[in-house]
Amino acid sequence: MQLKVTQVKSVIGGNDAQRSTVRGLGLKRIGDVVVKEDRPEIRGMINAVRHLVTVEEVD
Repeated sequence: MQLKVTQVKSVIGGNDAQRSTVRGLGLKRIGDVVVKEDRPEIRGMINAVRHLVTVEEVD
């Protein structure tokens, strides 16, 4: 299974850890979409910035 992650809010005003996490997911700007493997590490990154992204499950 894979996860489709979309950035829906800006990282402006976020702390350095949140900015790094969003960049680590491969997102650069609002509206960017990446597809990642559903792994515990990725789930943890998404959970840390869940207020900035939306997630959909993709088969």
